[in-house]
Amino acid sequence: MRIFEEMESEVRGYVRAFPTVFDVAKGAFLYDEQGMRYIDFFAGAGTLNYGHNNPLISNALIEYLQHDGIVHGLDKATVAKKQFLQKFRDTILAPRNLEYKVQFTGPTGTNAVETALKLARMVKRRSNVIAFTNGYHGLTMGALAVTGNDFYRDESYGARNNADSVPFDGYFGPDVNTIDYLRKFLEDSSSGIDLPAAIIVETVQGEGGINVASSEWLQQLEALCREFDIMLIIDDIQMGNGRTGTFFSFEESGIKPDLVTVSKSIGGGLPMALLLMRPELDQWKPGEHTGTFRGNNLAFVAAAQALTYWENDDFADSIRYKGVIMEEELGKIVAKYADRLDIELRGRGMVWGLDFKRTGFPGEVARAAFHNQLVIELAGADDNVVKFLPALIIDEETLREGLAIIDRVIGEILLQKESVMRGDTAA
Repeated sequence: MRIFEEMESEVRGYVRAFPTVFDVAKGAFLYDEQGMRYIDFFAGAGTLNYGHNNPLISNALIEYLQHDGIVHGLDKATVAKKQFLQKFRDTILAPRNLEYKVQFTGPTGTNAVETALKLARMVKRRSNVIAFTNGYHGLTMGALAVTGNDFYRDESYGARNNADSVPFDGYFGPDVNTIDYLRKFLEDSSSGIDLPAAIIVETVQGEGGINVASSEWLQQLEALCREFDIMLIIDDIQMGNGRTGTFFSFEESGIKPDLVTVSKSIGGGLPMALLLMRPELDQWKPGEHTGTFRGNNLAFVAAAQALTYWENDDFADSIRYKGVIMEEELGKIVAKYADRLDIELRGRGMVWGLDFKRTGFPGEVARAAFHNQLVIELAGADDNVVKFLPALIIDEETLREGLAIIDRVIGEILLQKESVMRGDTAA
């Protein structure tokens, strides 16, 4: 690991959590340079829903490159882009009765968020944007202004302008409807919150700790936006592409956002981000919002192949089936250790989190899991949640194997701590 310590910036993060040199990856597995196999419950922070080196995607990329297909195209028309747009329209948008224009914003999710905020402000001629507690939308300046965690939002960055944060669903517990809270602010001209151009929200807050918004809450939020002429932006960067069981995470609620940001797994593992917008909102002048790498043709090829998973209901059914397994097995873990740990289980589909109420314990679990060949990350403002984000294509046996590792390491950590406490008492 010496070369990384000598040459790479201190800003590196995941390499500290997973201190080995990875070499090969396939499906739901990673292999380091020593050949050690790891189950991947991280999936590139949600970028690898279709797994590592998915053969459908890899074979299409190899064929495209051997054909000398366009790799860099800015926003020129290419065969790869044409095929992706046709596939996306016919397989995703049309069956869901969604009419969206597509804007290619740049390679990362934060590019899509920046574009959404800029477009909303331009169309509505208002600058304020409302976001939610524990929200995460990226780390460029505009996206950072609507990201909640103060670890990222140092005041010296000057990133807090023209954005307000209000309570997410359940923030004050189950008895407080935070839409009523937000309504009060919007109705009161002395609240200090200006009428926003847009409200941006994740249906499930991933980095924020796997906080799940109910369908009722999302429906009320949409109605509030319509009442006050506010654009509703759904950030589906991590929760889209099937993570919650449907292609878009908002489908279950029945809402139709004005703008949707899409990235991570849409590119089949390659950098790509989209902004979906209602057609009447497409008010850009040609070239008004641009970027050198907004047209990643290799990602178009990969994405078109990934979308074949959505040609029928089989893939969505498999996600829901494995999601039930995750909920049941993680629920058993919570029950098993209920008399020794305060744990809360939250999630939907194939994204779940174990919220431990003991400071530092989640970090111990993640480190022990890594030493048992399972890669898993933490979430929440204080890294208080162990976050389960396996590839959607993972097979049931491997999924259960990974969940069993978590069960085992929790037990081992508790046994070790209790042994130490008994030793201290004896001494």
